[in-house]
Amino acid sequence: MILPSIRRSAVVATALATAAAVYIPAAAAAGGGADHHVEKPKPTVVFVHGAFADSSGWYGAMDRLRKEGYPVRAASNPLRGLASDAAYVRDFLNSIDGPIILAGHSYGGAVITQAAAGDPDVKALVYVAASVPDVGESLADLKAHPVDNPAPALPLKQVEFTKPDGTRGSDAYIDPAKFRETFAADVNPTLAADMADTQEPVDIATLNEPATAAAWRTIPSWFLIAKQDHANSTNLQRWEAKRIGAHAVEINSSHAAMVSHPKAVADLVKQADHGTR
Repeated sequence: MILPSIRRSAVVATALATAAAVYIPAAAAAGGGADHHVEKPKPTVVFVHGAFADSSGWYGAMDRLRKEGYPVRAASNPLRGLASDAAYVRDFLNSIDGPIILAGHSYGGAVITQAAAGDPDVKALVYVAASVPDVGESLADLKAHPVDNPAPALPLKQVEFTKPDGTRGSDAYIDPAKFRETFAADVNPTLAADMADTQEPVDIATLNEPATAAAWRTIPSWFLIAKQDHANSTNLQRWEAKRIGAHAVEINSSHAAMVSHPKAVADLVKQADHGTR
């Protein structure tokens, strides 16, 4: 008479174990007691070049970020005037869905500063050897800010052109013979020569156009400071980074940091992403 009782107990125990095996995963799937971490989609990283350059300078950083799953885009900066350039970039940003990290080099820093103001999709600003004005400041104002070891005047050549309304303007280029030492001293000489010969000019009037917005006042910022910069004073970059409260990183680089140190640029973008998640 003992054996049937044992069998009944075994059946009950088996049934309970089966129910537990079914119940526990179901509860976990519903979030009951399991730690489920869902990774947020990576933001789109948008790069904006500055004067005397084009979007090709970002290729190395873009390739590294793309391999790590970041969507990347580059906005072609018209270099016709701060207000119009910023409006153009803002329209470009509006075409992108989801969160954005916005990076700008040199004058491109001024453009993203104005373009990103009030844009809730821009989660971080990344400045690379950049010019970062406040409201009411122009690039000329920034250049004139007193610092130790200021950068020398750029060796510019000017070419007059006719604007769509028939008035005359003047485009500024860096003298190709002095381009590498000024802009890209640590870039391969052949590549630097190509950069000098294909540089995009900036309307000289842009240098005196004041900013009308400053996105860094509301958007977290990161700053890559180039310690061997002959175009934009290293000490001025340090002062700018401190003023805007940026997370700053210094590297031994020429002004063309995005070309000579693409990994440093990509790493700073990733820092910005991790710092704003």
